[in-house]
Amino acid sequence: MDTVLNLLSLFGSLALFLFGMKTMSEGLEKFAGDRLRAILAAMTKNRVMGVVTGIVITAMIQSSSATTVMVVSFVNAGLMSLTQAIGVIMGANVGTTVTAWMISAIGFKVNIAALTLPLMCVGMPLIFSSVSKRKSIGEFIFGFAFLFMGLSYLQQSATDLNIGSYVANLLAGMANGGFLTILLFVVVGALVTMLVQASAATMAITLMLFDMHIQGFGFEQAAALAMGQNIGTTITAFMASLTANTQAKRAALAHMFFNVFGVLVVLIMFYPFCDAVTWIVTNVLHAGDNDLFRLSAFHTAFNIFNTLLLIGFVKQIEAFVCKVLPMPENQDAENRLLFISGGLLSTAELSILQANKEIVVFGERCRRMLSFVPEALECKKEEDFENEYKKLVHYEQITDNMEDEIGKYLGLVSEGRLSGESKNAIACMLREIGELESIGDSIYHLGRTISRLREYGEETFNEEQNTYINKTLKIVDESLVAMINVLSLPEEKTVNLKENIGIEDRLNELRTRCTERNVEAINNKEYSYRLGTYYIDFINECEKTGDYVMNVVQAVAKMRE
Repeated sequence: MDTVLNLLSLFGSLALFLFGMKTMSEGLEKFAGDRLRAILAAMTKNRVMGVVTGIVITAMIQSSSATTVMVVSFVNAGLMSLTQAIGVIMGANVGTTVTAWMISAIGFKVNIAALTLPLMCVGMPLIFSSVSKRKSIGEFIFGFAFLFMGLSYLQQSATDLNIGSYVANLLAGMANGGFLTILLFVVVGALVTMLVQASAATMAITLMLFDMHIQGFGFEQAAALAMGQNIGTTITAFMASLTANTQAKRAALAHMFFNVFGVLVVLIMFYPFCDAVTWIVTNVLHAGDNDLFRLSAFHTAFNIFNTLLLIGFVKQIEAFVCKVLPMPENQDAENRLLFISGGLLSTAELSILQANKEIVVFGERCRRMLSFVPEALECKKEEDFENEYKKLVHYEQITDNMEDEIGKYLGLVSEGRLSGESKNAIACMLREIGELESIGDSIYHLGRTISRLREYGEETFNEEQNTYINKTLKIVDESLVAMINVLSLPEEKTVNLKENIGIEDRLNELRTRCTERNVEAINNKEYSYRLGTYYIDFINECEKTGDYVMNVVQAVAKMRE
């Protein structure tokens, strides 16, 4: 019974460690918010800056998996090229080694667990603060406390279970395995990391086992485990890319190729590489008596070496993954979301960028839908009109689906840890997609009006009516172009409503003029009352479309305040 309890305690300790890391990471992501997005979006102009960005971001959020999933999300959203993504991924591998150094420095030599309760005492008032930034700091403090509390419990549970003896007995048969033993540890490290989904946790376990001085588990075996973790951690980004577009899949494949290639190269010169790391730790860092530092140094040296080795071949890596994963042909881009997918929630804050990109596409499709209306008006043959009308029906379904899918996505995003600004952004974006769907409905109603007029069959719009209709459609198109420009503005830019208000005023004035002229024409028997009704219905629907466009612009303006 004691063994079962100790075993449950071991897994519970690991769970507490992972929960602490997750909480700490999310607290930092939430605190950084817009700045984190800005760093990733702006600091990737070249491969070197991409590497530096990857190091900084990963060191901040303590998770290379989170960074690589972010990168896959950015590529999926069209916010980052594949070349930029590869550079960030290289940097993320280096940044993740900070966790090992932190554990090596204070995790086992200092009783940090004794400080966890005082840390929670400091973090508690911040957790309940009404200021979102303070709350995020409080979450980070709690996450830090949970992480090292879990690490302390993990060590205690391992001691109670006498893990060292079990591992020693397991390794006894491998003692003379030589290089095959090293390969086995690489495989084990990869498999465990795939299961745990956190290389930091696997590295913590490796450091703990290494600190126990288990017979048969020396520096070289621990180093092999660390290399295997680099392969195992690629599965997270790969799984995130499964529902993404081809470019995002290529980014995940590049991550896997980078890590696997690095492991293979270092394995070729494994023993000299280990000796070189030992020499650096002893003669440069003067920490030869600290075995944990030596293992952490190996972890860092391996990733730095791999980055320096491949940074000059980013273009070649890109060409390779593009050849392995060619772009599918005949994709119906109009029938699907381009930038977001249900399985790709990297971080809540960063996902807002993906949704915004999709909303821009939503606006562009609405404008595309409007272009079918004048074409339908000009059709003489019934067959030609039916083809144009089918396009309008199809696009009306597309707008309905886009509103539904983007709305669901934003709902998932809102369940994450968000800053006050991001919560406001989601509320405004939900309004935007609702108004965009109304634009789609309104344009469809224009087509329905033309269809009813053709069914009536006795009259068609005269030259004057067609002139006013074309003027009105032109102004509506102008309003859609201005709306798309507003939606596409960088997030740091504020919205100037002057242009949009001017277009709206012109549309209202034209509607008033058309209404007055229509009454006059009907009274003068220039055309029938029925035709006048269809005509004014069409003009009013155009004006209504303009109102929906203005609502979208106002929602964006509110979000940027």
